[in-house]
Amino acid sequence: MVVRMTRLTTLNGRAVIVTGAGQGLGRAFARHAAAIGAAVVVNDVDAELAHDTASVINAAGGVAVASTHSVADHKQARALVDVCVNEYGRLDGLVNNAALNYSALPWDEDPERVRELVEVNVLGVIYTGLAAVRAMRSGGSIVNISSGAALGQRALGTYAASKGAVASLTYSWALDLEAAGIRVNAVCPLAHTRMVLTSERSMRNCPPDRTPERIAPLVTFLLGERSQGVTGQVIRCNGPQLHIMGQPYFKAPVLTRETWDDESVARAFTEVFGAHLEPYGMEKRLPPTLRDWLDPAAVL
Repeated sequence: MVVRMTRLTTLNGRAVIVTGAGQGLGRAFARHAAAIGAAVVVNDVDAELAHDTASVINAAGGVAVASTHSVADHKQARALVDVCVNEYGRLDGLVNNAALNYSALPWDEDPERVRELVEVNVLGVIYTGLAAVRAMRSGGSIVNISSGAALGQRALGTYAASKGAVASLTYSWALDLEAAGIRVNAVCPLAHTRMVLTSERSMRNCPPDRTPERIAPLVTFLLGERSQGVTGQVIRCNGPQLHIMGQPYFKAPVLTRETWDDESVARAFTEVFGAHLEPYGMEKRLPPTLRDWLDPAAVL
């Protein structure tokens, strides 16, 4: 028997921070959270965009304040959390959405651009998350925005690595924070944002009706009480499709020897492991129905 739940997700009385909320996915997350009752801190380093999102929320009857702190700086990340606590008296939820993305083949990578991306996409998530958990006195929920690109995608090596780090961090934080009543999950979204406009293939595979607003209910569900018991999960949504992503595991067969030398390692691969090698890259690992949605410029 299937029991259908009719109670809507609500964030009444909760205070939530959304980073990178000036446009795109972050803006949709902030607006949806406010629409179902959350008091929101709209964070974006672009002051005009941050204030515009906050103004739209307030004009619609919601509650929001803007923050222009950079999550890539640990002091500013703490100050961002202080804004929420000082303004609303509490912090219940954090959406680590702020991120950079670009496309480059390995031999064309610019070290400075790599550093900037890692500082925002990895350190920004860590800095803001660490500050947030210290403020979540009565439990809470952290939603990290990862990406299916973490499985490996052409010309997105640095970005993919950063999002793989976010997924790994999610697993570890879920373990560390479970006893404190803080749940940690990650979302891998695919939506029609400004990045899609750079590629004709992206526009075909991710049409305009795949809006960021279609991802927002998943994020607000994970922030709310209806997702109690859901932690340590990486969840992918591309608009029409929603699924749990598998977590890394130790794959059988496991070969055991007292010691391994050059010859025994070579024989392990030629005689056993050759038939068990994993497909690599997102395009090879997902079923055909999901592969249709792939394109580097469309992934966030």
